Amino acid sequence: MKKQEVYNQDVNDEKEIVDGEGSTSCEGSTCDNVTEEQDPSTDTMSEPTEEQSTESPATDFEKEAAEWRDKYIRLQAEFDNFRKRTLREKMDLVQSGGADVLKSMLSVLDDVYRAVAASEKSEDITALREGEKLVTQKFCDALRQKGVTEIEAQDKEFDSDLHEAVARFAAGEDKRGKVIDVVQRGYMLGEKVLRYAKVVVGE
Repeated sequence: MKKQEVYNQDVNDEKEIVDGEGSTSCEGSTCDNVTEEQDPSTDTMSEPTEEQSTESPATDFEKEAAEWRDKYIRLQAEFDNFRKRTLREKMDLVQSGGADVLKSMLSVLDDVYRAVAASEKSEDITALREGEKLVTQKFCDALRQKGVTEIEAQDKEFDSDLHEAVARFAAGEDKRGKVIDVVQRGYMLGEKVLRYAKVVVGE
């Protein structure tokens, strides 16, 4: 019986020790790990609220949009002015260029009037023919000064880039594919065809 009582006493003592240590470590861990909760309303370094964070970027976007809108309006106005100015300059160039050509033709027209007046008073056919040749030569020179040249077609190989065939006639083997007659003269302005030469082609 005494042994049983001593054994029970030892078991009870060990339980008290274990319970004491457990409570002590628990209290210690509780004291070490538990922290006081912070009140977000009292934290001065807290992040800005949603209202504050969205207000500034929106204002910046509106300013940037206004600046781009102003640039676009100015650019559109400048382009419109440029287009009008270019169109006006082009029209002035065409008119001035046409006026320059017409002015050079006026002297030829004066010679034509003189030739007509001379033909009414003179019966010298040879002199009249010479006058006509001089007027024609002066007219061709005036056109040549403006860059207008005649397209050579007679007895040349037919070229669809320069000639326009209006008829075809059998003209022998040596004339096949060549221009045998010029119905209407053709002219070029620089490197551009001003009028195609209307020709008759041999076959």
